[in-house]
Amino acid sequence: MATKHAALHALIEPVVAAMGFELWGIDHLSQGKQSRLVIYIERDSGVNVEDCADISRQVSAILDVEDPIPGEYRLEVSSPGMARPLYTLDHFSRFQGHHVALKLRAPFDGRRKFQGLLAGVEGDEILLQIDGEEYCFPIEGIDSAHIVPQFDD
Repeated sequence: MATKHAALHALIEPVVAAMGFELWGIDHLSQGKQSRLVIYIERDSGVNVEDCADISRQVSAILDVEDPIPGEYRLEVSSPGMARPLYTLDHFSRFQGHHVALKLRAPFDGRRKFQGLLAGVEGDEILLQIDGEEYCFPIEGIDSAHIVPQFDD
């Protein structure tokens, strides 16, 4: 986790936890002059729009005081949803047996994007089954990953 990302996590996580939610993850997306800070929250009983609004107000107040992000940005609070992003080894462990798509920081076998069945976690590596073959990807080499929802007919 990058230092800036770790600092944001350290500021936001206690607020989210105090309100009874798990901080699933944070994405800070820069888009030219405009950037977005997306906070994903989770709770066993689910997340609704009012929950997101409450968390947004509380986190916004902390961010206004601490001012960890230079320039303007838009704050968004959301549940991770069906195509939830995966950030930690724990996330990958929890979703073993699901289909995932991941993008690597550097190419492996000439490509950066892979999709397959999440076979598990071994040490700090993610095991992915693709077309009957198993691939191991170190978590620090993964730029982004998310669940690929499967719908049965």
